[in-house]
Amino acid sequence: MTLPDADRFAREWCEAWNAHDVEVVLAHFHDDVVFTSPVAARVVPESGGVVRGKDALRRYWTTALAAVPELRFEVVATYIGTQALVINYRNHRGQLVNEVLIFDGELVREGHGTYLD
Repeated sequence: MTLPDADRFAREWCEAWNAHDVEVVLAHFHDDVVFTSPVAARVVPESGGVVRGKDALRRYWTTALAAVPELRFEVVATYIGTQALVINYRNHRGQLVNEVLIFDGELVREGHGTYLD
């Protein structure tokens, strides 16, 4: 992934989240994705913060969006690795967040939502 590709991906990712369009966000993920997040641990306590599979991720994100209708993201920066993309963004509360996405080809195989304490 090149930086222009990373920037385009991050912009499209952010637009989909701001439109609350879970299906567009999910289109970038493998069916057997694994996603971790402390927010997932709160929204879906039985997950322990680890969400496995696209269907479970859809349920988590749909539930989270219903609870936070004012959710909005603003991309601050993107960082690329060999098969990784980090989207640094500010959420609706003004908090800085990093979404760490590990790719397998064109799709995300693994994702991690990371937050400042």
